[in-house]
Amino acid sequence: MLKALVTDVDGTITDRRRRINTAAVDAVRTLVDAGIEVVLASGNTVCFMDGLSKMVGTDGTIIGENGGVYRRGFPGTLHIPGDQTACLEAFEVLKDYFAGNGVELELYSAQYRFADVAFARNIDVDEARRVIHDRQLPVKVLDTGFAVHLQTPGVNKGTAMRELAREMGLSPTEMMAIGDSENDIEMLEVAGIGVAVRNAPALTRTAADWVTEGTYGDGFLEAVKKYYPDLFSR
Repeated sequence: MLKALVTDVDGTITDRRRRINTAAVDAVRTLVDAGIEVVLASGNTVCFMDGLSKMVGTDGTIIGENGGVYRRGFPGTLHIPGDQTACLEAFEVLKDYFAGNGVELELYSAQYRFADVAFARNIDVDEARRVIHDRQLPVKVLDTGFAVHLQTPGVNKGTAMRELAREMGLSPTEMMAIGDSENDIEMLEVAGIGVAVRNAPALTRTAADWVTEGTYGDGFLEAVKKYYPDLFSR
């Protein structure tokens, strides 16, 4: 049996409006109670992830800011492999560029972030990528479907997952990952089993070992029932 599950949050255990799927929460608790470690992995902040972990019922092992931060359990050390300084400098470039087009960028929870920068999806993301590329700025642009993020190249949920696996005494091949967005691709590729829920874009579905029939939280539930059948056959 797979010994751990790493799951994205928005779009994977929620619906498109970010309302959490209560059946998915019940499934997470079933896994936890059976001794399966569940890691919540998201572009969200650490404080958001802490509250969610408490409410859902995990041990506080998290991947936040798209791999820019990660931690083993609530008492664990928070690791910050991301470089927020470069991301903030790139954000200022994008801010000035889009202001010239009459668009104001809206930062998300900047005071609570340690590694990346997140802002509202009120711009053309491909245009932002072109600006970053043309200015040769050392960041990458991620579109999660819920926000735009600037992150350090080489830092992602997959790299954080590898480090957490080491701290947990596991191989990534003993872990399952479920996601719905482009920021989930690396962790789906690293995991022993990578699952994309049906609402994921084509590139994410291609990176997965299996794609659910259901979307959002219903797809998550379908995946855990498939790969942990002994826990959900009762």
